[in-house]
Amino acid sequence: MNARQSIDSPAAADSTPTVTRQCCMNCGGSDLKLFLDLGTQPNGNNFITPDQIENEPTYSMRMLTCESCWQVQIDEFPPQSVLFDDHPYVSGLNVPVVEHFSKMAKKAVADFDLSAGDVVLDIGCNDGSLLSCFREEGMTTIGVDPGGRVTELARKNGHLACRAFWNSETAKAIKTLGIEPKIISATAVFYHVPDLHDFVEGLLSVMTDETVFVVQGVNLLDLIQQRQFDHFYHEHSCVHSISGLQKLFAAHGMKILDVSNYPIHGGSFVAYVARETSPHQVSDSVQQSINTERAAGLEKLSTYEEFSEAVAKNTSDLRSLLEDLKEQDATVYGLGAPLKGSTLLNYADIGPDLVSCLTEVNSFKIGRVSPGTHIPVVDERTLAKQPDYYLVLAWNFLDFFLEKKRSFLEAGGKFIVPVPSLQVLDASALKPQTTPIQTADTKRRAA
Repeated sequence: MNARQSIDSPAAADSTPTVTRQCCMNCGGSDLKLFLDLGTQPNGNNFITPDQIENEPTYSMRMLTCESCWQVQIDEFPPQSVLFDDHPYVSGLNVPVVEHFSKMAKKAVADFDLSAGDVVLDIGCNDGSLLSCFREEGMTTIGVDPGGRVTELARKNGHLACRAFWNSETAKAIKTLGIEPKIISATAVFYHVPDLHDFVEGLLSVMTDETVFVVQGVNLLDLIQQRQFDHFYHEHSCVHSISGLQKLFAAHGMKILDVSNYPIHGGSFVAYVARETSPHQVSDSVQQSINTERAAGLEKLSTYEEFSEAVAKNTSDLRSLLEDLKEQDATVYGLGAPLKGSTLLNYADIGPDLVSCLTEVNSFKIGRVSPGTHIPVVDERTLAKQPDYYLVLAWNFLDFFLEKKRSFLEAGGKFIVPVPSLQVLDASALKPQTTPIQTADTKRRAA
């Protein structure tokens, strides 16, 4: 049995039940307050075939905050096997994400003085896109991911990739192989887990004093300030603030060394974490981040209540706009079929009567229908005609899509941007053209 086979556990999540939150997943407190009720929704990544519509399961999606530690969390987290076994997201199809990964890898190698051959372990490695960036820096790469399809892609991309959920048991299996990573990375993963403490205990099992945990996540501060409610979906058991993370890691004898902020995904943090006994020093950025969060009201219930009211109004305005366009016989397509789009479409009750189809490049979604709202997903590369409007569901990559759809906008087409506030954009939103836009396909051909 090789190293990968000894860790692979594709059925490991089948015994993980739906988690209904009774106490705070961070501090264990019981003072949980509901601030946003998004109703009952299906798994937002479960793009189904038309014959599966009648048997589509749904789950509660109500967002809570803890008045003890202010951890934001979902009230019901479905079984992990439901969410991740056949996850359709592929990192390598997203050019801005791959470019961001390259910057992350270079920074980690430089900041922590990594040497050629040092081991990087990526939790939730997907197709290995981040690992490929580390490999370009001379690192030895290992990935862990529960998704069968993406794990195979990571292997095809030349990485040792193990199909498993990250938890204390998976960590023990890696530890027995004698693997001691210098970097453990988790991008858009650390809010995908039902038990934060078990995840962290798994980290500690394989971390030495020299190991740095590099964790990226949606920034709660940006989410609240920019009304990014569509970052809430069942995969996200929680959304982190730096203050909440500091409390969590401190409870396990760990410290946050540094915090960087990036615009990716509408606003993300990257935190660098080590054992308390590590020689790595803590920078001023950690306390500065916490001070900024407190000044913005992240430790006040009224902040979350005001957020909820603003989201409800913005969503109502969007639906009214789409209804008006329908009366004008204008055609509207969705631009992209991201997971966040499922939350928005279901909450606003937007179906194929208002948005004819969703356009995609991801073959795992094309030919299916959107979860809950059942809008057909079509290949954007084979459209017979362009719509009058695109509803930009992947609004967090707006700049990328403005350039990608330049000719559409210059021909009179318009974008509807639903978040953070409702906008209708035309060609006047375009920046002066400099170099041709690169898609994932053109980048691969150039390589």
